[in-house]
Amino acid sequence: MRPQSQKLGANTLAEILSEPKCWAESLRALKESCEIESALARLPARDDWVFIGCGSSFYVAQAAAASWTQLTGQRARAIPASELLLFPDLVLAGPPAQPVLISRSGHTSEVLKAAEYLEKTKDVRTLAITCVNGGELEKFSTATLHLLAADEQSMVMTRSFTSMLFALQVLAATVGRRADFFQELGSLPGQAQRALDSVVERVRQFVESCQFSDYVFLAQGPLFGIASEAMLKVNEMSCSYAQCFHTLEFRHGPKSIVGPEVLLSFLLSETGYAAEREVLEEMKTLGGTTLAVTNHADEAARRSADFLVELGLGVSELARLTTYLLTFQLLGLFTGIKKGHDPDRPRNLSRVVVLNGD
Repeated sequence: MRPQSQKLGANTLAEILSEPKCWAESLRALKESCEIESALARLPARDDWVFIGCGSSFYVAQAAAASWTQLTGQRARAIPASELLLFPDLVLAGPPAQPVLISRSGHTSEVLKAAEYLEKTKDVRTLAITCVNGGELEKFSTATLHLLAADEQSMVMTRSFTSMLFALQVLAATVGRRADFFQELGSLPGQAQRALDSVVERVRQFVESCQFSDYVFLAQGPLFGIASEAMLKVNEMSCSYAQCFHTLEFRHGPKSIVGPEVLLSFLLSETGYAAEREVLEEMKTLGGTTLAVTNHADEAARRSADFLVELGLGVSELARLTTYLLTFQLLGLFTGIKKGHDPDRPRNLSRVVVLNGD
């Protein structure tokens, strides 16, 4: 039983609030350990990379793959581990790719099976990233990146998600020889902490003042993986119905659900800002309730967003992917608490998915 003195979602809230500090600690640890350099020395040179995970870790893979292509110029894609296990010929078709296996716990059954299949059956060297020491995944993989500061007490992934994505961006910057991006990542934690501090109470009050039957998350490009994870956070922590679409695709049928009881959350990029903002304006005219997160908003976005978060970060679009997610982690947390759920212990979930017989 939870002690009476411990509030619902206390661990999850503390872990969300710790994220920028955790990114700084992860960057320091990666530099001191030289794990990235050691891992790259043990892996063959590849021009194609494939990022593999389950659940939140698959959404890390989506954002990491987009980051990889932009930072290195190499081809990259993301797949669920189950896709490799069930349809290996589809996944492995084409030039040999370097697999990256993502698991917070290092014990996720499908990721372990994927590692074993790649290493033992296909004789493919793999790189793992995890938040623990000595997990099973480490035993199957050729090399491992450890983010020990990012591990969590809570079931849902918050700081482990953003920290693993942050670390994979560091890896991409290393391969792509992007010293400029290293500098941006080094400055991000302090800037992100200020942005986070400014939004916590605003999100809590917004949740308390509104009631929604459906949650929709909209983004394009590298932000689509972040929007997918935002959807999952609201789903997991509040047992709410949530969906995710590419922003412009929402016009092609899904907009039929728009109404004041549906919260439409926009992750507005710089690259696609004008087109994405037009969808925001259109959905507002259709009667939707709108939330928008962007780095800097114009007057049209301010008029069309019922709740607006301007990050105001002095780093490039790609470097601030992790910071976009903080608002939506808080949205899921406070919505769950409002509904009487404990975000630390979501209904029907376990911290690690272990398949029967494993």
